[in-house]
Amino acid sequence: MAPGETSSLQLPSFLHGTYRSIQQKTRMEGLRCAEQYKKDGVFSAPSQMLEVRLDDVVLTQGVADFQHERPVWRLYMVSDVMSALWEALDSQNSIVVRDAYEAFFRGTAWGALYFALEQMGPVSAPRTAQRLQAVLRFWEPLQSVRYLFKTLGTELSLEDLMKASSGWAMDAWCPVGEASVRSRLEVAAERMARATRDECIEAIFRQLPQALAHAGKLKHRQILADPAYQRERLATLDSRFFERVSAARTGDLIWLLVNWDHELGLQ
Repeated sequence: MAPGETSSLQLPSFLHGTYRSIQQKTRMEGLRCAEQYKKDGVFSAPSQMLEVRLDDVVLTQGVADFQHERPVWRLYMVSDVMSALWEALDSQNSIVVRDAYEAFFRGTAWGALYFALEQMGPVSAPRTAQRLQAVLRFWEPLQSVRYLFKTLGTELSLEDLMKASSGWAMDAWCPVGEASVRSRLEVAAERMARATRDECIEAIFRQLPQALAHAGKLKHRQILADPAYQRERLATLDSRFFERVSAARTGDLIWLLVNWDHELGLQ
């Protein structure tokens, strides 16, 4: 454990309370961040942090939040902070501001987990590696509590949470499944961080069957499932499109397959 790091998890006070109260507090936090960014071009830590009790549950996705009057931790509402920030900085490039906000708060346990789970993107393999490595740095405090992800009432450990949200990364970049979730994430992040284009293509190739299985209606599914066709198309992607799918995230690969399917329909 790094010097000064505790084994308990601390979250900003603006993420605890009823849904309505958090809406108000996160908007105020977004405006605070905007004022500082306008003045100094940087961000600073929230003014008040609270320790999460061992019997508390942290909600990480809005789809599992049906009791809005219940005072709980709502990590997913960091998105409200960012919305207020963008609104207040409407003259700024939203992508630049988003990236700056993420870069700063990825250095906190709560920020690291939020950006790893939210998977704002599309993003490159190196950016995904940064997100996973940030979670790994705060593994001990993040492991001290339980989480709700996308299923109501199902409390998850950190290991189960990361498997549910980032299992695709482990499957694509560390397909050997006998090791622990933490170990596989470490290997996956390390490989993503230094991956060549060819290594990214191999990771994408491993995940394309999973993407095909979840892609819904495709008019040319048989052609898209052909490994030779897949390799040919991956090899010809320009740098901008390739960066978008280089992490091999399932959702980004579905987007790629839909684009290929549309192009086949135009031929």
